[in-house]
Amino acid sequence: MRIVIEGAGEVGSHLAKMLRTESNEVVVIDQDRDRLNRLLSYTDVEVVEGNPSSLKVLRQAEVGKADLFIAVYPFATHEVNIVCALLAKKLGAAKVIVRVSDEDFLTPENTLMFKEMGIELMFYPEKTAADEIVSSLKHAATSELMEFARGRLQISTFKLDEDSPLVDNKLSEFILKVSPEESQKFRIIAISRGEETIIPKLETKFLLGDQIFTISRRDGAEVLVKYFGKEDLEIKRVMILGGTSISVMVARNLSRQIESVKIIEKDKERCIELSAILPDNVLIVNGDGRNSDFLYDEAIKDYDAFIALTGKDEENVLACVVAKKFGVPRTIAEVENVEYVKLAEEMGVDKVINKKLISAARIFKFTLSGKARFVRYMSGTEAEVIEYTVAPGSAVTKGPISELKFPRNAIVGGIIRGNESMIAVGDTRIEAYDRVAIFAMPEAVKEVDKLFK
Repeated sequence: MRIVIEGAGEVGSHLAKMLRTESNEVVVIDQDRDRLNRLLSYTDVEVVEGNPSSLKVLRQAEVGKADLFIAVYPFATHEVNIVCALLAKKLGAAKVIVRVSDEDFLTPENTLMFKEMGIELMFYPEKTAADEIVSSLKHAATSELMEFARGRLQISTFKLDEDSPLVDNKLSEFILKVSPEESQKFRIIAISRGEETIIPKLETKFLLGDQIFTISRRDGAEVLVKYFGKEDLEIKRVMILGGTSISVMVARNLSRQIESVKIIEKDKERCIELSAILPDNVLIVNGDGRNSDFLYDEAIKDYDAFIALTGKDEENVLACVVAKKFGVPRTIAEVENVEYVKLAEEMGVDKVINKKLISAARIFKFTLSGKARFVRYMSGTEAEVIEYTVAPGSAVTKGPISELKFPRNAIVGGIIRGNESMIAVGDTRIEAYDRVAIFAMPEAVKEVDKLFK
């Protein structure tokens, strides 16, 4: 696949690196030579230096031959991205995707209008991150949760702590503790341990600190909480560190759902701005959230959740560590350096938000067959979760899962068939038009995709 990326900023560079490893032909356009040189220092892509809104530059990049054009130019208004995408479409690009920075562009009527103009996807990473934060607060027993078909199937992540009954048990031993009825409600699909992601076998042992990925039906959620030694927490009071655009969207959403939202922002002018645009029941406090005494005075120990969104990774992670020491049950940190994500989790942050990974997952779907409904990356692992709609006659319908020669580093988690949801096992047969949840390591994705074509 030929992919042209407009912009070698953080998002564009991350996408270039990720998509190049999938054996795609990747071209990156940027007028900043330093950004292009940094990109070339760690990935092998073709670069074109110049103004991406120039027809001459777009033709030089041969966007007319592109299967996919991605407009993510850094430090520019989204109008630049929209114009570049529309030009690329007119020149012959098969599909175009645009990053925007205004929620208004994502309303159903505006999304439809831009689709009619030829733009397949408009995405606003900050909005997606805010939605994920709010969603995660509804499921506080898990580190992360992904829902399929409005929650009929759920992929959840649990961290094993000292109180978990799974620690030092083998998978085979754990299975013996689960009743036949409960075994139909959930399945353990992967373990993240250090830098390694493990598809567990019967002899695999669970260790302290493991991140366990599970898939369950809706009625399996309570069973999982019991076996993992967790308890669900009702979030009523939330403290947010930093007055960024993500903070505004999170606070506005939460203010309609819970009793108390407080934002800590050290810039006084920004506090005034926040007070003007946020509902009256969101309390804005001017102060330095890096100061633990200040946080204590603001009664941080009385809050159910602490969300660090300052725009600075180190500040966010350390602030969450401090919040944990004060006894806050749920902490969430925005971490934009992908290399820091694992470190943040090891330091005790309950959930890590990374806009680049969120964006990459939405875009990666467009490099797969048309049967992939969506793709998402789970924190703590390089694995991808993909939902497919099964085409009639595709290879996955030719026999039970155990006979399909499924890639070693991938696993079928669950299936939605009409109004029925089921956990997949070896003798399960996949049928045409099923919606299937797959957990796969990057090296297995292309093989999996072929099975669904």
